[in-house]
Amino acid sequence: MAMVTLRGKSIRTSGELPPTGQPAPDFILVDQRLDDKTLADFTGRRKLLYIVPSVDTPVCAASAKQFSERLAEADGAAALLISADLPFAMGRFCKGAGLKGLQPLSMMRSRRFARDYGVLMMDGPLAGLCARAVVVLDKADTVVYTELVEEITREPDYESALAAL
Repeated sequence: MAMVTLRGKSIRTSGELPPTGQPAPDFILVDQRLDDKTLADFTGRRKLLYIVPSVDTPVCAASAKQFSERLAEADGAAALLISADLPFAMGRFCKGAGLKGLQPLSMMRSRRFARDYGVLMMDGPLAGLCARAVVVLDKADTVVYTELVEEITREPDYESALAAL
């Protein structure tokens, strides 16, 4: 189990991020049309999984916008914005913020993704939501980069994540 903080207060997560060099855990998440999406839906593409507590927070919104702007140069990569938010809310957020290139995916039907990726917050005021994290996968779905953002109110390391992508 890993630890993150929210304004300095410790929060336990459900585990550890998937190790680099290993296959990524499969997942079932929900897109804006309420269709299930799995890792296989992105086969043959490099993938950036940007995992957030909720798009309805200033840090999540700012960092999603940063990734959207910087991913314009990531030719052919899939950029997935993953949270427990409802797909409709995520879609409105992406449209309202003018985000392009980020595909919002929701954990609305299950927290299995969060458990399998070790990011489910187990206690604290945000229990049941995801800790902020970035996971980069190569075309063969091997984990090539991970970052669990230690303080939830901070943004991820964009340069390292995009360099790995």
